[in-house]
Amino acid sequence: METLIQLDHQVFSWINHGLSSEFLDTILVPLRHKLFWIPLYIFLLVFIYRNFEKSRWLIFLSIIICISVSDISSSRLIKKSVERVRPCNQEQLDVMSKVPCSYGYSFTSSHATNHFAISVLLFLLFGFWKYRFLFIVWAATIAFAQVYVGLHFPLDVIAGALVGSFIGWASFYFYDTVFNRFLKHNNSNGIQIT
Repeated sequence: METLIQLDHQVFSWINHGLSSEFLDTILVPLRHKLFWIPLYIFLLVFIYRNFEKSRWLIFLSIIICISVSDISSSRLIKKSVERVRPCNQEQLDVMSKVPCSYGYSFTSSHATNHFAISVLLFLLFGFWKYRFLFIVWAATIAFAQVYVGLHFPLDVIAGALVGSFIGWASFYFYDTVFNRFLKHNNSNGIQIT
């Protein structure tokens, strides 16, 4: 465990210091902010609403469940159990803080958990789209940015990505088996769900 933590610190330092540049600051600092992605969220909501006529409300419900479970799992369960201090709050580390440091705990990264949860769910929902891998790239970039700005260690975002991916897959499985079965059952009884 000690060796793993040391490696985690070394990789963190390489990303936070070694890769630091004005160019990456311009891209990664705003990229990790939730307000930056509001146009994308609106586009996705409109797209789902217009293209999934029979199942759109079940998809919206799946998304809400997915985000709720991922946020509670990371912020309230894992972080409060592990209590790992953020790198930007550890005086013994030389951290280039590019954003204000939060006093919350570090493991797991809620940004990584939440974005991987929703990206995996969308990846599975949009099985017809050949560029759906961009959802995973999007989540990975945001997770990487959290390390770059000094808020999380690499293990924080890796663990968050794994937890979030599982929650995203479970949310899709729940939608695909439970919700879709409900939808097909009601349609077979002549009940129209739109």
